[in-house]
Amino acid sequence: MNFSTNYNWEGKVLLVAEDEDFNFIFLEEILMDTKARIIRARDGQEALDFIQSVPEIDLVLMDMQMPIMNGYDATRNIKKINKNMPIIAQTAYHYGEAYEEIMAAGCDDFVSKPIDIGGLKDMIDRFLF
Repeated sequence: MNFSTNYNWEGKVLLVAEDEDFNFIFLEEILMDTKARIIRARDGQEALDFIQSVPEIDLVLMDMQMPIMNGYDATRNIKKINKNMPIIAQTAYHYGEAYEEIMAAGCDDFVSKPIDIGGLKDMIDRFLF
């Protein structure tokens, strides 16, 4: 992947649904240079609440294993509100049944943990533009 690519997502709003502090800080750090506004949801219910209250959100990075409401249920509910909202799943499980379940929930794509930084930025860029 090309890490020298300069992404400019100024004016874009990304919702990062991630309950683990370390994982959120990692994502925030790698996305900081894109100039996108980052909003954090700590669970699936909070992600759903943000979708309903912040219409500027352009894309969701969704951890699939979260408390209160998991990423699968949050994705299904978000797609009922806005079927065109791009949702990228973040998961440690990316094969077989897990992949099928992620896609069946309505996610548009997924990234595996550990995350390939260049691959993630390329993917987000495709959905934003």
